[in-house]
Amino acid sequence: MNEHPSDTESRAATLLQAFDDRRQIAPLSDTAPVSLASAYAIAADIAARRQARGETPIGRKIGFTNRTIWPIYGVEAPIWGWMYDTTVHDIPDGGRIPLQGLPEPRIEPEIAFAFTETLVPEMSVADIAARLDWVAHGVEIVMSVYPGWKFTAPDAVAAMGMHGGCWLGERRPADEILNGDPARLEAFSLTLEGPDERHTGHARDVLDGPLHAVKHLLDVIDRMPGAGPVGPGEVLITGTLTDARLVAAGQRWLTQIDGIGLPGLDITFTA
Repeated sequence: MNEHPSDTESRAATLLQAFDDRRQIAPLSDTAPVSLASAYAIAADIAARRQARGETPIGRKIGFTNRTIWPIYGVEAPIWGWMYDTTVHDIPDGGRIPLQGLPEPRIEPEIAFAFTETLVPEMSVADIAARLDWVAHGVEIVMSVYPGWKFTAPDAVAAMGMHGGCWLGERRPADEILNGDPARLEAFSLTLEGPDERHTGHARDVLDGPLHAVKHLLDVIDRMPGAGPVGPGEVLITGTLTDARLVAAGQRWLTQIDGIGLPGLDITFTA
């Protein structure tokens, strides 16, 4: 069943206001079923509103690419959403990252890319790798405008992909990371360590590797009305390598990557 445009606009306005106010609301699906198509239409409406008020899309997040966490969140496939000049940052000296009142924030350790040329759906993983500009390790701070992280996949799409912010470490040239072998991005592991907890993930958990996540994105970009191809210089984050973990101000979190030449992170969250 197709939603009336006014329903899309109303839901978009409600979700964006909740995000701006840092408050939570009931999932859209609590009121009526939400299709994936209608969720992407809502996300597109929100993107238009954010651009109208001066925010500039500078990249995209690919969410739920880690198959090991699908049962935790009740999803069966990845999603995607926009990132903005207001949400993508370099990790500052000292590693202090503000949580800015985001509701139920979680940390996701990720691999980020940018490319030298426009990417199109028919490209192979090798084609995508050949166009890599740089590779970085960073964290996405995801949040839930829905209480208790309870939602459907369409709810998550409509809520801007749960994107709160992205913080990137050192960008390293693709040639330095790949050393002529794109498969290196399929064979590394990452450890995430926080207060009284430690988690390990592997590149293959992310749809067989972060470059595979990019290929998936290219195949599903057109789910969002009006979304164009990935352009040169866009920042892509490819999905968490471990389960997303709840974080709070005052906590220190560390990451370590083994098997590829990216440095780990040492970050402390502030209010």
